Amino acid sequence: KAMLVALGIVLSDISYILLAYFGVSKFLKTSGHDASVAYIGGAILLAFGLFNLMRARQNVVLTREAISAKGFFRYIVKGFLINGISPFVLIFWVGAMSLATAKYQYAGTDLLLFFFVIIVVVIATDMLKAYLATRLRKFFTPRLFKMLNLVVGIALCLFGLRMLAFELF
Repeated sequence: KAMLVALGIVLSDISYILLAYFGVSKFLKTSGHDASVAYIGGAILLAFGLFNLMRARQNVVLTREAISAKGFFRYIVKGFLINGISPFVLIFWVGAMSLATAKYQYAGTDLLLFFFVIIVVVIATDMLKAYLATRLRKFFTPRLFKMLNLVVGIALCLFGLRMLAFELF
């Protein structure tokens, strides 16, 4: 069941990547605003990083609720909707697309390969998490989630600051 939800999440990510591609990369080709888009992407990543740092300070409550949807496609739809409802997911993929197209000048097969690798890593880690969830449950403590939010927040802030310094490097 968890693997089907993860598949729905990945399908949602792919949809957002396509939206970001047809929005950001087409804008860049016609506008010549590579640096400004990189600044916007950097600000988005920095904001995500700060958001994760704020979450690291909050208390985490873990629950053990089972997924109640029935049927093969309902799990996929549930994963798609869980991921797709969050505006932050679209903002993240727009930031990633900005980074790939503005900073690294990826286009065509390079851009496809960049996002293909990201999606493969996302689905592989989601599937691994789903498979190992019951075995690793005892390790998922509120303290671990706080540490993960801290590490992810710092990493996103650093990437965001790097993008904001686009013209300097």
